[in-house]
Amino acid sequence: MTANASNSLRLYLVRHGETEWSLSGQHTGRADLPLTQHGEDEARELGRYLREIPFAHVLTSPLKRARQTCELAGLDLTPEIAPDLAEWDDGDYEGQRSVDIRSSRPDWDVYRDGCPQGEMPAQVSDRADRLLARVCALTGTIALFSHGQFGGVLAARWIGLAVTEARHFTLGTASLSLFAFDSHHPDVPVIALWNLVARDMPAHA
Repeated sequence: MTANASNSLRLYLVRHGETEWSLSGQHTGRADLPLTQHGEDEARELGRYLREIPFAHVLTSPLKRARQTCELAGLDLTPEIAPDLAEWDDGDYEGQRSVDIRSSRPDWDVYRDGCPQGEMPAQVSDRADRLLARVCALTGTIALFSHGQFGGVLAARWIGLAVTEARHFTLGTASLSLFAFDSHHPDVPVIALWNLVARDMPAHA
């Protein structure tokens, strides 16, 4: 992944706060669920940290849970809706838990097999690449409000890994991650921070 000439780009990836289905472990792709009360509290707590960061751009998934998290974080900038930040479309598996899916498909892995009537790995990988190419044409520090599975794909693609490797990048609700470039090797993309959840953020933030 190549950014602008200065390679000063910093991408803060924010996963949305808790929803009923993130709590139950149900796959939530395009279902437009709101945050729970706890999820709203998580988003506000996350905002205490995010408001200390001078963002040049804020982009959010169009799905309600991401937009609510962005709104409750209370950033100064008006967010731009970015459809490419939406969650993996789970198709026929929407609302199901992985354990239930594997009762009929024991070896199923969304990052390898995709979802019937939903998105396949190559489609999600292409979407992540398109989003990253877009933000890499920008400058400054950028906030991206997105989702768990798609966030893992973004991480994998940021450092040049295949989408199947996204299985190793899990995200908690209301978590913060940072994509940047190595200060000593400015052409090398790095994951400078991963999955810092609101409850573990510094008290002074």
